Amino acid sequence: MTRHLSLAIVTAALVAVTASVAESHAAGAVRLTSQGALSRWAFIVRPVTARAKPRSTAARVTRLQTRTYEGTDELVLTLERIVDRRGRTWIRVRLPMLPNSSTGWVPRSALGALYRVETHLVVNRRTMTAKLRRRGQTIFRTRVGVGQRRWPTPAGKFYIRNELRGFADPVYGPIAFGTSARSTVLTDWPGGGFIGIHGTNAPNLLPGRVSHGCIRMNNHAIRRLARLLPVGTPLTIR
Repeated sequence: MTRHLSLAIVTAALVAVTASVAESHAAGAVRLTSQGALSRWAFIVRPVTARAKPRSTAARVTRLQTRTYEGTDELVLTLERIVDRRGRTWIRVRLPMLPNSSTGWVPRSALGALYRVETHLVVNRRTMTAKLRRRGQTIFRTRVGVGQRRWPTPAGKFYIRNELRGFADPVYGPIAFGTSARSTVLTDWPGGGFIGIHGTNAPNLLPGRVSHGCIRMNNHAIRRLARLLPVGTPLTIR
């Protein structure tokens, strides 16, 4: 996904979470995301260091900024919440970094309002299919192209970071979704080799192992998906 992206839009008609979340288990953590049911995400409102544990002295995992490479507001999938002995609230989040599927803890104050989604996108590299589920029901299904064997689409747990339109190059189709997944091979690509889900100007190649790691679908399918897929949606690539 690339240097040709010229217009970035975040589209999500979501309602901020105002009610408190029920406590989940004895350890004191509150689960914020349950893939396939209800998930929550938030924008990064100030640059922040993600830590390996919920304390300010814990090892640094990565540094999160407020904007993505494409110029959209950075967001993270929130996984659980905990309050430390000093009364400070920490949120464990899914991170857009290598190694893929990494998580870390950030102070609650570094995040904006929590937003809810009830969707879950699943991509199967073996069957070359993508399915979108809402509350456990499949509402979208299509065949896809995935990475060639030398540039594989990575497996793991990710999320949808942004929605992008207005491409100068028709290879991406009319719409693309940026994800938190990153190529483990093309790490020197612009922006760090993030994996996208986008349309194509060569639908005759689908399904197949045709890309540098991104997930391609025909343009009719990506337009349908755009009507159903909010940012912040968990993504599982198998």
